[in-house]
Amino acid sequence: MKANRPGLGRNGRNADRRVARTRELLEQALLSLIKEKPFESISVQDIIQRANVGRATFYLHYDNKEDLLGSGFSGLQAELRERQKALRERGGEFDERLFAFSYHLLEHAHKHREVIPAMVGKRGGAAIQHVLRKLLADLMREEVKAMIHEKGPGSVPAEATVEFLSSGLFGLLVWWLNGRMRLSVEEMNEAFRKLAIPALKASADRRSRIDRQGNARP
Repeated sequence: MKANRPGLGRNGRNADRRVARTRELLEQALLSLIKEKPFESISVQDIIQRANVGRATFYLHYDNKEDLLGSGFSGLQAELRERQKALRERGGEFDERLFAFSYHLLEHAHKHREVIPAMVGKRGGAAIQHVLRKLLADLMREEVKAMIHEKGPGSVPAEATVEFLSSGLFGLLVWWLNGRMRLSVEEMNEAFRKLAIPALKASADRRSRIDRQGNARP
């Protein structure tokens, strides 16, 4: 994605607002198009017509439609990571610090419940699913690192735990947003945490390895 130099002074602030507004228009245009047809069928021309911006303006900010898609998810990921970091730094019970991002992720998904089912369904295609799965895996990797830091390496490979948890959350999101059961954000978050926290802790359980090693110490 093309980088923009930060502006200086009053004119710079105005330029920054214009940049933010243009990117918002392009992101919203892409989201609205995803509700109508497959991502693979959407062209840059479709996006700029929907956003009412010029082609040169689009390419000033993004390389292609995949770049635009990734930018939107990157902003969400950065926000969720900040929430993770803030809660860990606050301290408190270890369980309370796990999956600090989950409520806000579910809240965001619920807010965009009209478009996300299309994004993770057939119209979204492999490109969108890949970006979303990577976002979830990156967030889960932070949780696994936190567990290893707190409890030490477990008996299950870290990346296996990351894949298990991120795939599970992806499946839950699809199930929830497709209306399989009318759960609120709060209820869905509680359900996810009840499933995910024991699974994460089980991955760090070293008893099976200790049993194999006889008198080995944890």
